[in-house]
Amino acid sequence: MNKPTAQSHTIAVSRTARYVTLGELTENTRKVWFVLHGYGQLAEYFIRKFEKIHDEHTLIVAPEALSRFYSRGDFGRVGASWMTKEERQSEIDDYVAYLDTVREAVLGKIAPEKIQITVVGFSQGTATASRWVNAGHFTCHRLILWGGYFANGLLDLISSDRLPANNTHFVYGTEDEFLIQLNVEEYIDKLQAEIPDLKIMGYAGGHTIDADVLKEHFGS
Repeated sequence: MNKPTAQSHTIAVSRTARYVTLGELTENTRKVWFVLHGYGQLAEYFIRKFEKIHDEHTLIVAPEALSRFYSRGDFGRVGASWMTKEERQSEIDDYVAYLDTVREAVLGKIAPEKIQITVVGFSQGTATASRWVNAGHFTCHRLILWGGYFANGLLDLISSDRLPANNTHFVYGTEDEFLIQLNVEEYIDKLQAEIPDLKIMGYAGGHTIDADVLKEHFGS
C-alpha cells in the first residue's frame, strides 16, 4: 500500500493586531506618519524614536508586525517580525492588507487631500514599507527608508511610478554594523543608479533611527 502524500493547504483567518499612536487625529492634523519597525522590535518602543517630530499637526502611527517571538530564545524579551521565507507571498499579502486596514482605521473618512502621509521603514521594515506603498490603496507623499538592504534592488519591491517623486529617501548610519559588512559605497552607488532621484543621506551612527537626525532633516 502506498503511503499518503502530505499536502499543504492555506485558509484565511481573522486575528487581532496591535498598533500604537502618538498624538490624535484632530481638525488640526495635517501630517500622518506610518512608521514600520525593524526585525525583533515592538511598536510601543519603536515609536519613541519619533517623539521629537510630534506636534499638534502631526499624528504618528506605529503598526506592529503580526508575528511575535521570544527574541532571546527564552521567555524574556519579545520581538516581532514582518515575514519569513515560509509562505512568503501570503505573508506579504497579509501585511499589506493589514497595513491598509490600520490606515483606514486611523484616518477614517477624513478627506485625503487634507493629510500628507509619510511612510517610514527601518531595517526589515524598509521592505515592508516599500511593498505597502507599492500595493496599498493610498497615496504616499514621502517615503523614508532607513538602514535597509535590498538584495535585488529597491525596484524589486516597488514600481518606480509608485515612489513619491523627488521625495523618496534612503538614510543610513556610516557605522551601521550590518551595512558595513557590505561594500557600502558600491551599494549606495547601485541604489542611486537604479533610482536617480533617490535622496541618499549618510550620518555618523549605527543601525538605529537617530532621533536628532530625524528631527533635523524630516521634522518640518
